[in-house]
Amino acid sequence: MTTQQPSFTYEALPMRVVFGAGSMAQIPQEAERLGLRRLLVLSTPAQEKLAEQAETLLGEACVGRFTEARMHVPADVAAAAVKAARETGADGCLAIGGGSTIGLGKAIALETGLPVISVPTTYAGSEMTPIWGVTENGRKRTGRDRSVLSRSVVYDPELTLGLPVGMSVTSGFNAVAHAVEALYAPDASPIISLMAEDGVRSLAAALPTIVEDPLGLQARSDALRGAWLCGACLGATTMSLHHKLCHILGGTFDLPHAETHTVLLPYVAAFNLPAAPAAEQALRRALATDDVPGHLARTSVELGAPRSLADLGLTQGDVDEVIGQAVGRPYANPRPVTSDALRFLLTAALNGALAP
Repeated sequence: MTTQQPSFTYEALPMRVVFGAGSMAQIPQEAERLGLRRLLVLSTPAQEKLAEQAETLLGEACVGRFTEARMHVPADVAAAAVKAARETGADGCLAIGGGSTIGLGKAIALETGLPVISVPTTYAGSEMTPIWGVTENGRKRTGRDRSVLSRSVVYDPELTLGLPVGMSVTSGFNAVAHAVEALYAPDASPIISLMAEDGVRSLAAALPTIVEDPLGLQARSDALRGAWLCGACLGATTMSLHHKLCHILGGTFDLPHAETHTVLLPYVAAFNLPAAPAAEQALRRALATDDVPGHLARTSVELGAPRSLADLGLTQGDVDEVIGQAVGRPYANPRPVTSDALRFLLTAALNGALAP
């Protein structure tokens, strides 16, 4: 006897992906395909040399560089980037870097409508989503708008070879968090669930190998592929408790983005998975474990990630502010979110209760 598939809706996001070692060289062709002839190249200060390489590749199709991208996309940085795009007469942006740079490209796109080509160098996955975020006055505003979705994404595993091991680990767990939430999202589908499980499996296998051999191109390629899948899952579904808490912790307390995702993930999983049995089964298969929250906590610490929110700078006195913001914003979640439940969850994460 066959089981009838549940009803669902799946909408593929319109973008083009170029994947493979050395694919950075194809940036000019991607710009030409989109009809872009005046690109503003975006990066963080630390990746200015990579921005220079992109500018060289683009030649006359580059009208300038803006290399002041910062974590959580501060509103003043976004405004300066929008001004630079307008003053240079840019007809598009090339964002090369991690979530900070790609997030800045989204802020420009939201304000101006300019198309963005993304060249990710981490596993953040922002390039796969229409989700934007800007931080102002200690609050991170987020939204979803098709206009900020990358028109073309160039995944070159060679660009991740220089990603420090510690950042590789936390960036990878950040990607895993996208898939975990997609598995129990109210708008999940069998397609997204397959992508999420495979993305988690790919990253779970690749990250320990990267720690052992950071220059191994196969593991870097596997991790980038997993990040692509996990990011696509986030882009197609509704965010829940995990991402809401991370936005508060980042926007209000300026906690580092990937590290916060990594530390918080096991605790939100322990809270939500009992109410999401299909998601838990998928993660058990992907991670080859019967204890998903414990496995996530132990593995991340074994690979060198921080073990607690206290390690990232949060204090017990900050917990009430996090709770106040979280319960004041309605959002979909497998379990009801109460102040008492959040206090228990956040205190455990603050102290690293699940970590070895």
